Amino acid sequence: MYQEAKPVDPPGASADGVVWLRPEYQGRQGELVTLAAGARLVGVSASAVSNWQNRYPKEFPPLVLLTGPPHKRTKWAVAVELVAFARDQRNKERDRSGPRSPQRPGAEIAAEQTEHYEEMVRTLTEREQRQGKALARTRAAKRTAEQKLTRARARLAAEIDAVARLGTQKDHRTMTTAKEHRP
Repeated sequence: MYQEAKPVDPPGASADGVVWLRPEYQGRQGELVTLAAGARLVGVSASAVSNWQNRYPKEFPPLVLLTGPPHKRTKWAVAVELVAFARDQRNKERDRSGPRSPQRPGAEIAAEQTEHYEEMVRTLTEREQRQGKALARTRAAKRTAEQKLTRARARLAAEIDAVARLGTQKDHRTMTTAKEHRP
């Protein structure tokens, strides 16, 4: 028999899905910020904060609180620590001493762009012509179908009219014949 595995909550987890990783901040929730809100606070994307957390596990501010279900936790950190870390990241000197590729001349880049867009215009012009021909065929087929529909409706109306006239004549004959045979 299959038994569903239950996730194991970390120590300090409560029944409502709250896990305090730094209990000293309990009661000081105003100092905390979610990582997503912290990203907005420091002006970067949420993925940038996630990258920082993965690349710099020792330097990134330690998480304070986890909330929500085990499969999708909301992570909380101290706002001032996160802002200070982001400031350090932005001010960090980047190592740009590695080999650099030479810059291509602007004329070469412009020539490649010109060639690319000329090819694109040719391709789109061909597509436009093909689609124009297909549109013309579709419109011709639609006109033909509309003409056939008009003729079919006319035939149907004529049939209904003929049946109605026959029914009226038959009723008239039946009533006349019945009157003539009465004693």
